[in-house]
Amino acid sequence: MEKEIKIQFDVIPNYNQLSDIEKTLFEKAKTIREQAYAKYSNFAVGCALLLENGEIITGSNQENAAYPSGLCAERTTIFWTSANYPDVKIKKIFVIGGPKDIASSVPIPPCGGCRQAILEYEAKQKEVIEIYFAAPDGEIIKTKSVRDLLPFSFDGSFL
Repeated sequence: MEKEIKIQFDVIPNYNQLSDIEKTLFEKAKTIREQAYAKYSNFAVGCALLLENGEIITGSNQENAAYPSGLCAERTTIFWTSANYPDVKIKKIFVIGGPKDIASSVPIPPCGGCRQAILEYEAKQKEVIEIYFAAPDGEIIKTKSVRDLLPFSFDGSFL
């Protein structure tokens, strides 16, 4: 029996249609993206997340010659946040990525490993995290939860 999975997401046509806080997260993710250490892939990603206390935390991808010892921007940011703000909920995550020296308008979603990490923090805080992803220019995709990007999720309830 074949079944169908439907996901919900919003397409925000451009930066000008973001709210003030979304614009701030976009700008911070775009700015920190410039600090990515992407010597090997030349693929730079920046991440900005909003905590429930109003703090905004940023991070970028960090590569290593001993691949896969590097870490994606989303996990760099979320792990640092959890270590330094262990009891503060994450409300929103904004991710901007793409080739460093090539203009792109294709929204870049979190990879599978990052989706799994975000899922863990949704479970930990018992509250969804809005996820936005974009290229430096172009449309922005917004989901209400990582479960929209990871419909067959594996979490601690299976253990």
